[in-house]
Amino acid sequence: MRLILIINAGSSSVKCALMTIDAKGLVQECARGQVDGIGREAEFSMRFADGHKDIKEVMPAGVKTSHKEALGLILKAVDNVYGLNALIGAGHRIVHGGPNFVKPTKLDSTSIAELKKLIPLAPLHQPHNLAAVESLRELLPELPQIGCFDTAFHATIPDVARNFALPKALIEKGIKRYGFHGISYNYIAEAFAARDPWRARGRVIVAHLGNGASLCGMINGQSVATTMGFSALDGLMMGTRTGSIDPAVIFYLMREEKMTPDAVEKLLYNQSGLLGVSGLSNDMRTLRKAALNHPDARMALSMFTYRVIREIGSMVAALNGLDALIFTAGIGENDSVLRADVIQGLSHLGLTLDESANNKREHQISASSHPAAFVIPTNEEAMIARATMSLLPDR
Repeated sequence: MRLILIINAGSSSVKCALMTIDAKGLVQECARGQVDGIGREAEFSMRFADGHKDIKEVMPAGVKTSHKEALGLILKAVDNVYGLNALIGAGHRIVHGGPNFVKPTKLDSTSIAELKKLIPLAPLHQPHNLAAVESLRELLPELPQIGCFDTAFHATIPDVARNFALPKALIEKGIKRYGFHGISYNYIAEAFAARDPWRARGRVIVAHLGNGASLCGMINGQSVATTMGFSALDGLMMGTRTGSIDPAVIFYLMREEKMTPDAVEKLLYNQSGLLGVSGLSNDMRTLRKAALNHPDARMALSMFTYRVIREIGSMVAALNGLDALIFTAGIGENDSVLRADVIQGLSHLGLTLDESANNKREHQISASSHPAAFVIPTNEEAMIARATMSLLPDR
């Protein structure tokens, strides 16, 4: 068996998957797991798709787990079930590729050094992504590693949409709109083109709605506009993130509330969004259950829906029309109420809901054929696996 290890490393967890690709290019998932609790007592779990016994392990009390130790746990599990010789490569999700990393890239000393220069552009994500790369290089120095970048898919956005209204000197220093969730959007663009090539060549808006949420406007499968900008904080309201906010609010918090930059950053990234508005949870399922008796939960749901509808309207203007709307990611794929509310809010565009199809989460959920609405499950791990395989020397 030839396995590709997919790594998505964050500050507090390392998520992983094991994939194999057959001769026809079809991706099969063999296992999925994660180490939760980086920097403290961690828990490791891995589930297998082919009958092997699932793994669950808790680190001893008082033992703080590093990224390297987390990867050691993952590799031990791989070795016990398949043997490390089955690994032919590793693919990493890396949040920021900056202006130069616009396609999957082999991760060597030179590329890692260049990616470290981008840490100021994504300080909450990039260091942890790269910590996993360097840790895996220490543990398995001969294993080829490939980086796939969340910003890369948006390299086609024109400057008129990419640039902020700032002095040119600052734009040239890299302060511009990059966009994120690009691995997911790339997967959806390819999946939609394979199933509906005529519509995929047109004006398509993809709503990646999960704990992190954004929109991407595409023409002929290429990104021309997106809601996330310089960081993954911009755009839609999210699980714990504010989305777009008047920058003057930040000045006010620092001057009047005496908040430090770190405290403001924590507020905007981790304590706002659905969680902050509801005071209850960042989980859409929890808020749906609580909404009947919890006014703040209802407000959080209403605000989230409003922002999605409003930003889709902005995307329609950028695309000069709409041929297809696609829902994906955790909320987009599973919350039929949200999808129904959004389609109702866009009825002026000619979108109408097929209620039965929506409740069953069928591929097409609109009664209208133009524009039409769809649900397509995303699979970032499969996208990374294919990209990794394409760059392996003995593929």
